[in-house]
Amino acid sequence: MAVEYYTVTENEDGQRIDNFLIRHLKQLPKSALYRILRKGEVRVDKKRVKPEKKLALGEIIRIPPIKMEAEVNPPDKPALASASLLSVLEAAVLQEDEQLIFVNKPSGLPVHGGSGYKLGLIEAFRQLRPNLPYVELAHRIDRDTSGVVILAKSRQALTELHTLFRDGKIDKRYKALVAGRWKHGRQHVTMDLSKEEGTRQKVQVVEEGEGKVSETIFSSLKNLHGASLVEAQILTGRMHQIRVQLQNLGHPILGDDRYGDFALNRKFRDMGLKRLFLHSASVDFTLRATGRRYVVEAPLPDELKEVLINIKINAVER
Repeated sequence: MAVEYYTVTENEDGQRIDNFLIRHLKQLPKSALYRILRKGEVRVDKKRVKPEKKLALGEIIRIPPIKMEAEVNPPDKPALASASLLSVLEAAVLQEDEQLIFVNKPSGLPVHGGSGYKLGLIEAFRQLRPNLPYVELAHRIDRDTSGVVILAKSRQALTELHTLFRDGKIDKRYKALVAGRWKHGRQHVTMDLSKEEGTRQKVQVVEEGEGKVSETIFSSLKNLHGASLVEAQILTGRMHQIRVQLQNLGHPILGDDRYGDFALNRKFRDMGLKRLFLHSASVDFTLRATGRRYVVEAPLPDELKEVLINIKINAVER
């Protein structure tokens, strides 16, 4: 296999060289990829580069022959999305234009592969749209959460979305069914969050100044028998933010097997709740580059609507 020379386009402008290579050399194990970077076999404008090097428009990347590397470290066959998953994703596209794609992610599907899941939404979507020159996740939501996920179709759109998220310029709202009657009205909640010691998958509330600040505005949508449907407008994007804050307020999300009330989860399972009742319901923002405003809503999944109906029926029967 011959040496390859690649000219950086607008889609790669500002991207790290290691992230570019991960996408460009999909069959090469990451260990081999970082080895050829470390040995200087990958060069940008004839210079050795470190993995964190950010590419610039027009730069020339030298990519060495990789056949031998791939043979020494044969990768697993890439996971392929099932026809049913691809069909679900095709139907889940809420809106699309030349810059962005909005997908109504189903619960149970991670946004990307890893941590025991070889295939996520983004990998499956690339198989669904193999002719797209560029498509990347603009943000993340939990595997068990359903609803709006934004994909960017260009590096420029992705960078702007990251800026909008960082500056709090994207109005992002969730719906959650929580335990008990919500009596707080509209409540602006600020808590410091930190990962629990010894785990990367669970978060806890800590003293002010000892963690990352998380902010959410909660408001009531409907009070039901033994539960409340609430809206959460997130002002920051911390891991498990809504779930931990609601638990701390005494209103854990129903169906939450990590931060929830397990006895209540069993009770509401009898009403059809077999997943986390948390749904990314809407986004509202404007792209500065184009001036276009996006207001996108994802309807509540049928299985969650059914739970609400069952709660009402159960209350009447009592």
